[in-house]
Amino acid sequence: MLKKEGETRIPAGCAISGFINRSGRRTNGSVIVNSIACMHDRSNGLGGGFAAYGIYPEYRDYYAFHIFFDSRDTRKTCEALLKEGFEIVKAEHIPIRQIPEITDVPLIWRYFLAPMQSVLNRLQLDAEEYVARIVTKINAELRGAYVFSSGKNMGTFKAVGFPEDVGVFYRLEEYEGYAWTAHGRYPTNTPGWWGGAHPFALLDYSVVHNGEISSYDANRRYIEMFGYKCNLQTDTEVITYILDYLTRIQGLTLEETAGVIAAPFWSTIDSKRDPAERERATYLRTLFPSLLITGPFSIVLGFDGGLMALNDRLKLRSMVVGEKDDRVFVASEEAAIRVMEPDAENIWAPAGGVPVIIRVKEGAY
Repeated sequence: MLKKEGETRIPAGCAISGFINRSGRRTNGSVIVNSIACMHDRSNGLGGGFAAYGIYPEYRDYYAFHIFFDSRDTRKTCEALLKEGFEIVKAEHIPIRQIPEITDVPLIWRYFLAPMQSVLNRLQLDAEEYVARIVTKINAELRGAYVFSSGKNMGTFKAVGFPEDVGVFYRLEEYEGYAWTAHGRYPTNTPGWWGGAHPFALLDYSVVHNGEISSYDANRRYIEMFGYKCNLQTDTEVITYILDYLTRIQGLTLEETAGVIAAPFWSTIDSKRDPAERERATYLRTLFPSLLITGPFSIVLGFDGGLMALNDRLKLRSMVVGEKDDRVFVASEEAAIRVMEPDAENIWAPAGGVPVIIRVKEGAY
């Protein structure tokens, strides 16, 4: 029988969730898995994933590459490329749990890497820029290989499937981190494949996103002028590169970066009473007009030592924040926060375009 409007629930896009311990205390991954599981109906099984910070303390000084391979030959080719510029401190399969809900599993490897100083000197690059270029090269040129995580003391874990199944698959209860994010995907105009699942990551940045970027082509054309390659068939990828470009390359703060990608309307800028604030907002919007992200979105950015939650300037996607003691929670729905902490306090919905930035206490992680 055909159901009428209002007789069935239509989820408002994907599901996102995250939390951080400001004290630096580490928590195992079962907490975030349970949180995203309660929003099961917001995803459709075409992608789920997690990012975790502080999970590799014994290798904290090395870049942790998580890589999908479609064959052993591709893995050997990629390892030969890595050996040209890195010391491979450790290489291993990422531990998984075979379950019927996750199928078509590629080879999933983890490498702890140290860039060779002689290579950095010859290319006159710092380590972060060299790593970013190698990640881009592999993902754009090496068919059958995809680096989906490349930061220090952090890692992303993603697959095609519902997020709670992805968490079981990757055995996330065995990891402990001071910050976690999660995503349940409901793709509407891009394919569901392993590389297209969230989070998207580059260096220490990871992004989970609910929404649709209507400015994608303009954003992509601009960011690709600076060496980035958007070839993973999803609009979220470009957000990750924009954030890296504005902070690492241009040196903007996260607050300023939010003022670029979710820039206020001109009428809002003109109405600001503080001349310095009005001048700063005008400067950012004028300097980076092609990096304004339009369309509905809510994102959670993970970075070394913190999280940032941000809505589009019209707040067209749901996102709530809560607190309890030294922990801060963010999710698409309050229910997901209550799963992580039933006694969460100060539940509130951030205003559109206003970033919520939470950092771990200095020296605590």
